[in-house]
Amino acid sequence: MTTPTAPPANTERPAASPSRGPAASPGQRALRILAIVACLPYITLKVGWIAGGRIGIPDGSGLLDHPTAMAVGNSLTVLADALVVVLALLLTQPWGLRVRAWLLVLPMWAATGLLAPIMAGYPAQLVVALLTGQEGGSSGPADEPFLDAWVFPVVYGGFIVQGLALGSLFALYARDRWGHVWAGRLGGLPAGLAGPGMRAAVLAAAVLALLPATLAVLWIGGMTDGLAPGLAAEYDADKATVDAVRVLFLVLAPLATLLLVGRRPAGLRTRTVMALAWVSSGAVGCWGGYMSLVSLLPLADPGKEPTGLMTALYASEMIIGFLLAGCLAVVLRRRAATG
Repeated sequence: MTTPTAPPANTERPAASPSRGPAASPGQRALRILAIVACLPYITLKVGWIAGGRIGIPDGSGLLDHPTAMAVGNSLTVLADALVVVLALLLTQPWGLRVRAWLLVLPMWAATGLLAPIMAGYPAQLVVALLTGQEGGSSGPADEPFLDAWVFPVVYGGFIVQGLALGSLFALYARDRWGHVWAGRLGGLPAGLAGPGMRAAVLAAAVLALLPATLAVLWIGGMTDGLAPGLAAEYDADKATVDAVRVLFLVLAPLATLLLVGRRPAGLRTRTVMALAWVSSGAVGCWGGYMSLVSLLPLADPGKEPTGLMTALYASEMIIGFLLAGCLAVVLRRRAATG
């Protein structure tokens, strides 16, 4: 990777009135309340399960087979959703403009990456369910549900509201603090934003993405090789929709990043390409990481344990997403330095 000219010590443009910062507008306050309220159903359910409650969990659910693992997993997800509350406050308080960039950008990228697949996938699952007449938006067969049917619209609906509210707040915040970074069109970006090393890294990520994307397309088309036997037996339109969303982000992530580092097509808006690179790299990297962790958890049905190939695909998606995010971070930092 080429070494750029050393940037100034402070690569961020000073925010207006850094000692206090502007007060949140009525719209921002409304979005903040919406984001926080949307977290409550999920957090309430999870805290109840940690405390030993079983609301929403039917008898015979596989979630009851490993109480310790469930408690640890639920505790981690409560902390993750609580982070949304912290971010909503940070993005709407005067002190939020004084937070170091990486302390905000990293968790916001992770939140975007975890919420985006749900925001894209769950509505698509509901549409497919209406068209096919199958059960949609759940993670278990009708005869062996691991959660009551009402849990999914409540939880996923809350995630979608969180994503919309938090994403809107971040867009407004970033416009005020870093709006100059993505101003203009790709053709107007400085030539030194990406050297041969970065372009090679993006191309490597694109090549690596071909395997999980191709296998997902084959599974959608009816191939079952590489799937766990239990998962292959239950593979239906609902699960095909989930894989289709995976393919979408696996295509968009390297493509958007490649357009950005190549500064072509010149007429595309910089903010559009950066937003696509941000969201899609987060979706690939964070869901790949999440599924890698989930694959380590014990399952009641050994036939549904992820195969070695599935685990390798999850790990590769995590690597792809983080590699592309690193390239995006370098571009953003260099762009901020050039003004």
